[in-house]
Amino acid sequence: VQLQASGGGLVQPGGSLRLSCAASGLVFSSFDMGWFRQAPGKEREFVAGTMWSGRSTTYADSVKGRLTISRDNAKNTVYLQMISLKPEDTAVYYCAARVSRVGIEGNTWDRVDYWGQGTLVTVSS
Repeated sequence: VQLQASGGGLVQPGGSLRLSCAASGLVFSSFDMGWFRQAPGKEREFVAGTMWSGRSTTYADSVKGRLTISRDNAKNTVYLQMISLKPEDTAVYYCAARVSRVGIEGNTWDRVDYWGQGTLVTVSS
């Protein structure tokens, strides 16, 4: 199984980025997908999640209204659209996959089956 994240980079405050995570080696539509991030000196934290069908999504309070998770099951890809970026959004962003189960909220992501390698997002002027 491979989760290949891409799309990170340097962006100014207020700017936008779209991250992608392409999955292979798994039945993508059987997995809920999520994004986590880890800022320097901090623990990894949940950012957003989507159930296998894409019909239900959830977000950390700190990113609600600015980040949008979506998925394309035909392309085995999950996205994270980020707008109005802030310096505190600076982190390595990881995509995550878990076998689909009931509940999509952040506190249900205690078990992740597969992790991507991470892509760095730096928000700075």
